Amino acid sequence: MFNFTERGEWLYSRAERPAEKPVENLPGVCYNKSVKTKLKGLRQRCGLRKDETLTKKPKFTLQLQYNSPVILTFFLLSLGVLFLGQWTGGWTTTHLFCVYRSSLKDPLFYVRLFGHVLGHASWDHFLNNMLLLLVVGPPMEEKYGSKPLLCGMVFTALVTGVLQCVLFPRTGLLGASGIVFMLIMLSSLAGFSGGIPVTMLLVAALYFGQQVYDILLVHDNVANFMHIVGGLCGTAFGYYFSLPRRKRRR
Repeated sequence: MFNFTERGEWLYSRAERPAEKPVENLPGVCYNKSVKTKLKGLRQRCGLRKDETLTKKPKFTLQLQYNSPVILTFFLLSLGVLFLGQWTGGWTTTHLFCVYRSSLKDPLFYVRLFGHVLGHASWDHFLNNMLLLLVVGPPMEEKYGSKPLLCGMVFTALVTGVLQCVLFPRTGLLGASGIVFMLIMLSSLAGFSGGIPVTMLLVAALYFGQQVYDILLVHDNVANFMHIVGGLCGTAFGYYFSLPRRKRRR
């Protein structure tokens, strides 16, 4: 049956030894039988062989990819607005895509309040804005997501439109410069981890300094003040969406 040794240990015979419990039944041990099955099914859905990993590199194809929906849609809308303005002799640009102070009862005022960022006065104006937009915009959309970036662009359009009507009632504002400056300041916050990025300080000093210089010494038709406002919106947007969710909810 069993024997008692000098050390005080019980020696069970092989026939009466307690049955060993399987690993999954031991207390404090987490064991999932379906892990291997799930991985096998995931490989089958991904079309991978046994010797291939799940982190498969994408293959290059000649198929066009709409990689940045918000930025590309904004570009196409701005291009269409420019063609429409030339076709109508500038009527649509003036009445739909250029914001200025007017009656709040006019329904087109609210269209202009947001749509002025799509309007451009000339091809040079359009190309200067769109080149920067297409370079800086897609990485920001990939980092923050399409919906948050769209909200930031709409917010920037609203703020610049309202300030234009309040501070400069006798002039009009059109163009995507405010959006571009918002994206530039947003890109300067790349790698933000709680402190003040040096890249943001340098970009702010260079761009804001240039805008202040143009406001004081250069008198032209460029809305330099709205460039600064767009940059401030981008900075606020970057800090807000870089904070943890718990802190934002508080």
